[in-house]
Amino acid sequence: MALSEREVTEVARVNESGRQPVVFVHGLWLLPSSWSPWQELVEEQGYAALAADWPGDPDTVEAARAHPETFAGTSVAMVTEHVAEVAQRLSTPPVLIGHSFGGLVVQQLAGQGLARATVAIDPAPFKGVLPLPLSALRASSPVLLNPLNYRSQVMLSEAQFRYAFTNAVDAAEARRLYDEYAVPCSGIPLFQAATANLNPRAQTRVDVKHPDRGPLLIISGEKDHTVPWALANAAYKKQRRHSDPTEIVEIEGRGHSLVIDSGWPGVADAALDFLGRHDAD
Repeated sequence: MALSEREVTEVARVNESGRQPVVFVHGLWLLPSSWSPWQELVEEQGYAALAADWPGDPDTVEAARAHPETFAGTSVAMVTEHVAEVAQRLSTPPVLIGHSFGGLVVQQLAGQGLARATVAIDPAPFKGVLPLPLSALRASSPVLLNPLNYRSQVMLSEAQFRYAFTNAVDAAEARRLYDEYAVPCSGIPLFQAATANLNPRAQTRVDVKHPDRGPLLIISGEKDHTVPWALANAAYKKQRRHSDPTEIVEIEGRGHSLVIDSGWPGVADAALDFLGRHDAD
């Protein structure tokens, strides 16, 4: 799918800046706008930032909730191919920062040699990551328990979002985050992740040995129900022997909402520290 008008404009702006590009990739139940504070911060640090769409993303949370059908049918491969096009239109290989399924996508693109450096935050598991934590199964159950959700879209209730995303913040902040950020999502990616280790052609494969992968940081939220430490650490172990630097860090007291909740600056600091230490600025 072609880039959106917003993405075309942002790619041109980033290229004209002459600065190191940073491409942000969101996960399920969020939109590119969820990265706005991060974009402002990394721009202040001298980068040129843009947030990639998933194919067909509406412009606003209000539009997404009014037209949930726009999310149905989006697969992992569609997202990866779309973000790859964004990266390839940039004049310099970008730093890639992704959250949840966006964290999976940026690892896939790093495994294609498209990244200057990569930060995968609470990344969805790729093929070969074997743990099946009970909390992750429960967080994904609103989608996976109904096979009809495969080709449809799913909106989490506030209680479901509380378990999957905002369990580590207080009730008032959890309610605000749900109101400001939560949108429907495609059911396909969760089914693809759940069946990946049984599917020889799984779309969640990552080339963990690509020689031009670049530095990789995996960030895990200590209290994340959706992608707990066992999943993040398993992804790290699959890649830690690469010749390029590979690191993992756990952020104390954070859940899956760690990129949008009040603790996001600490997560961003960990990412920026890693990028600075590995000359990706």
